[in-house]
Amino acid sequence: MSNDKHTDENRAVASRRPLEFYGGPISSAVPMIFFIGWAIYLCVIAEAAANIGLVLGAVLGLALGMFLVKSSWSDYAQEIFNGMSDPVGVVAIVAWFWAGMFAEVLQAGGLVDGLVWVGAQTGFSGGLFVGATFLLAAVFATAVGTGYGTTVAFCTLMYPAGILLGADPVILFAAVLSGAAFGDNLAPVSDTTIVSATTQNTDVPGVVRSRVKYALMAATPSLVLFSIFGGGGEMADATQASAVLAAGTDPRGLVLLIPFILVITLALRGNHLLTSLSWGIVVATVLIGALGLAPLSDLLYVNTETESLAGALVEGINGYVHLAVLILLIVAAGHIMKAGGAMQAAVGGLLKQAGRSVARAEVSSWLIVFVLNVFITVNTAAEIAAAPFVRKIGEAFNIHPYRRANLLDATTSALGYIFPWSAAVLLGYQTLRNLQAEYTFIEAIEPTQVWPWVFHGWFLAGIMFLAAVTGFGRIYEGPDGEVLRHPPDEGASD
Repeated sequence: MSNDKHTDENRAVASRRPLEFYGGPISSAVPMIFFIGWAIYLCVIAEAAANIGLVLGAVLGLALGMFLVKSSWSDYAQEIFNGMSDPVGVVAIVAWFWAGMFAEVLQAGGLVDGLVWVGAQTGFSGGLFVGATFLLAAVFATAVGTGYGTTVAFCTLMYPAGILLGADPVILFAAVLSGAAFGDNLAPVSDTTIVSATTQNTDVPGVVRSRVKYALMAATPSLVLFSIFGGGGEMADATQASAVLAAGTDPRGLVLLIPFILVITLALRGNHLLTSLSWGIVVATVLIGALGLAPLSDLLYVNTETESLAGALVEGINGYVHLAVLILLIVAAGHIMKAGGAMQAAVGGLLKQAGRSVARAEVSSWLIVFVLNVFITVNTAAEIAAAPFVRKIGEAFNIHPYRRANLLDATTSALGYIFPWSAAVLLGYQTLRNLQAEYTFIEAIEPTQVWPWVFHGWFLAGIMFLAAVTGFGRIYEGPDGEVLRHPPDEGASD
């Protein structure tokens, strides 16, 4: 993104008459503040972190703003629509729909069954099985882009076998969460990856290439620690463990790594994400039909009972409908902050604290992301709320969009799988509780037990904090959007 485009954007905003609020510009932040408070209540206190509940909070927050605006309600309402029409939200939504379809097609075709088969063939037990689980979960999450789906799939298929093979129950659960976090951060089709790129006005392939080093730096020690500390459970009958694994394995599912690799290759070669995903969906569908991995009706069929379409393609879109509405509403709340002056005041205060230090500016961005993820436990929602602040602070120091996106997404993906009240941890906990009815040897793992052992999450969040402090991997944006190793005007200090 060039500085000229940033200037044009600023002029466009300035040309519109700003909204005036009772209480001054700070009141324009009320819709966003209300949403954050509502999200904290739902996620932490009520433990009801469904996306539709968050949507309601965003709607109520925007409605509340009407009673605080001095300007006409018509002007306020128009600014809501101006915000919702921002390409940031629209691009993310369209990309999510394509990515969701691709993920559901791979899952319907049995990719996870193929990866579980690999785990069964290793013959590992104890800590080595835990390490292998982390790797396989990371591969699956990177392929399908859904950390939550990875958590459910690997808790269901790998966890019972791991317990029988002497894995430590708590650390095995942590390994699944860590693998999910790895893929959520790195996958080009992940919702958090797409949000981090679009909200910083940059491309997904470039963001993915720039964050590989951080992901691998966190994954390497995590793999070692999972392998060392993952044993210690009581070794059961290996035959029973093999039977558990065999029930959920099919090596043919590994062929679906082909469309996954195709999507990655096309995207990293500069093809548009939608083009890459479309080819991935087509190739995956052909492979599923040709090899009989699943009935093609699993991908799309008419449900005569409900008189509606169903199948993987439908579920891929349906899974993002509420999130799509949520991003439009949160982007609108951020736009109201800009139209009323609260965004400028908040960012101005942060920039004043940062002074001329790029490091302090990046640490401020990291802290904003950290705090919002502590309380808003649906990590994509937290990322969307933090995105405008990260963008404005970064633009003030000419920090490249890739760098801003990495600070935003790596921290979000890491923390979203750590805290006991986070949606991913609670989802995994509930999955394990459900398994107790099927496997008598599984004991309940409380969410409060697992958080210290999610090694990849802690390493990734820590690496991004140290990167902000030390400047490791820091890049800047040149006049034409090019990547620079030093500030274009050398006016800021590290």
